[in-house]
Amino acid sequence: MNDLAAFPVTQKWPALHPDRLQLYSLPTPNGVKVSILLEETRLPYEVHLVSFETQDQMTPEFLSLNPNNKIPAILDPNGPGGKPLALFESGAILLYLADKTGLLIPQDAAGRYETIQWLMFQMGGIGPMFGQLGFFNKFAGKDYEDKRPRDRYVAEARRLLGVLDRRLQGRDWIMGTQYSIADIATFPWVRNLVGFYEAGELVGFDDFAQVKRVLAAFVERPAVVKGLAIPERP
Repeated sequence: MNDLAAFPVTQKWPALHPDRLQLYSLPTPNGVKVSILLEETRLPYEVHLVSFETQDQMTPEFLSLNPNNKIPAILDPNGPGGKPLALFESGAILLYLADKTGLLIPQDAAGRYETIQWLMFQMGGIGPMFGQLGFFNKFAGKDYEDKRPRDRYVAEARRLLGVLDRRLQGRDWIMGTQYSIADIATFPWVRNLVGFYEAGELVGFDDFAQVKRVLAAFVERPAVVKGLAIPERP
């Protein structure tokens, strides 16, 4: 293990347990992906709240960890070769931690790449499109007279839900019987779409029975229940 004091981020968020993985996050769909995975794997970690209200993500200390000023980000004191590793981008973090623990990703090459494929489906499709729909449905976008931008994202969200629904037909989880990082990446966004973004009726969520079924199973997992509230908001 190496001294984390060399990382500027620890000046703003001191590590009380420098031997543990450090998580810098907020309970958003992207943020809770990592806290859920950490709870599922029981990997020891210390969490630090990055408050958007006080623009923590724009501070020099946070930017030293993630120049893209987004959460989540991690600092692992026990990275490859025993050296600290700093990572940002939730998909990269999920993949790294799955490999580190040997959990939540198939160990055979074909299964591994198929899981990564569905992880990329979330990162490139579900996350960005659901987020844009959330903007147009709940936030400033609802004031726009022209509803074509909103309707574009409604149509794309429905298309993506259809892809996911067909994939889940006859399967417990995205990868079949094995719960994986693909599920951890995807279902916080589905939950947010119909919950926080209040877009369930808009996208006709009841049409996607398989997605509804698996979302219900996902939110009942004890690690998910806990991870969804980490870090705790003030």
